[in-house]
Amino acid sequence: MLELKDLNVFYGAIHALKGVSLTVGDGELVSLIGANGAGKTTTLHTISGLLHASSGSVTLDGADLQKVAPNTVINLGLAHVPEGRHVFARMSVEENLLMGAYILRDQKKIAANLDMVYQHFPRLRERRRQMAGTLSGGEQQMLATGRALMTDPKIVLMDEPSMGLSPLLVKEIFAIIQELHKSGITILLVEQNAKMALAVSDRAYVLETGTISMEGPAAELAADDRVRRAYLGA
Repeated sequence: MLELKDLNVFYGAIHALKGVSLTVGDGELVSLIGANGAGKTTTLHTISGLLHASSGSVTLDGADLQKVAPNTVINLGLAHVPEGRHVFARMSVEENLLMGAYILRDQKKIAANLDMVYQHFPRLRERRRQMAGTLSGGEQQMLATGRALMTDPKIVLMDEPSMGLSPLLVKEIFAIIQELHKSGITILLVEQNAKMALAVSDRAYVLETGTISMEGPAAELAADDRVRRAYLGA
């Protein structure tokens, strides 16, 4: 479904991504883990078209995403849940969700998607008239994820969904990610909480200073001594 081949990205003279290659298959949950500054968010921004690679390719079902404007990449089935949530604070929960469906024209489909999101996130249904800016951090993460699902995406990019949340809310958010995965949604997850990410993923990649240093089944990486020492506190 999603394929990155030999991706090189620069910030001025800084070589941020150095020949990054990875794949995400249909229905997979794949994690990209690494320390701060490793290039995880840069990878997602390049996939979404917010950054342009100097070389290499990004394709989604064969479509070259580097040739698609960032504001139209969503039409190809890619949704991005950004780091920091970025909900529309002065709009209600339901208005935020409907903004996610702006590319759809079928009102019945929009209503069905809204009902699907409320089934995944019953708390959003309870707060559908509440201003998004008054939600807790965990609820805003649910809202940002639900907004992405409103687009009927082929794949969802999730950037640091646990950031700034209490340990209890982190468990809740990851339980939701597992539920979405089990429902068949394809996910590329960028997450600094490597232990939680590896626990829910099918496969994973380790990114170190812009280079993929390890890859494989998530369970195998979680048991690898190098990963345990570097990212799991072992």
